Amino acid sequence: MAGMSMAEMLQSLQDEKEEKDGSGTSKGAEKVVNVVIGKPIDGTIVTVDDEQYIAAEDADAKRPKPVPKKNRRGNKELMAELDRTKELAEGNKEKYQRLMAEFDNARARSEKENSKMFDYGAKDTLEKLLPIVDDFERALDNIPENEKGAFSDGIEMIYKKLMDTLGSIGVEPMNAANKPFDPNFHNAVIHVEDENYPENTVVEEMQKGYMYKDQVLRHSMVKVAN
Repeated sequence: MAGMSMAEMLQSLQDEKEEKDGSGTSKGAEKVVNVVIGKPIDGTIVTVDDEQYIAAEDADAKRPKPVPKKNRRGNKELMAELDRTKELAEGNKEKYQRLMAEFDNARARSEKENSKMFDYGAKDTLEKLLPIVDDFERALDNIPENEKGAFSDGIEMIYKKLMDTLGSIGVEPMNAANKPFDPNFHNAVIHVEDENYPENTVVEEMQKGYMYKDQVLRHSMVKVAN
């Protein structure tokens, strides 16, 4: 077999053995020959680098074994754990939603209370400004016609600007004259007999009353017909 490589020698031996057995395969434990060609060995003509003989039963042993059914994903234990986790997540979600709803309600109550506190503070300040408004009105009403001019026009412009500013923040006069008397808004100081007015009607508004948004800033002082 001079001049043959190790691979060729092994193949020849394998063929001879198969011919002796009379079948295309060897008897006994089947073996698989795995030959890897590498660098030549010094002093020889053999170029085989490595050889492995793997018996059939060894090959079967090296196959990955199936995972036992009890350890597979999706078994009853894992499914039960998954259901418990989902239930816990749903419970946490409901708690979160309830907390958010409570937080929104608390925030709305806080904003409402803060708004009321602001209105109370503003009401106190605005009430103190009303006598100044009264002074403007008296001054304009008592200017003689022959003395009206640029000065009186300037005062009237200031008064109008003041009323516009008060109106922009929610202050409005009641204008009670000729309206039915209402003790929630009017303070009756005089009762008169007057056939020209229906009973319990405001004949005259002696001092203007004002509303601040939906609150009475100052009651109207009125004269009421009996």
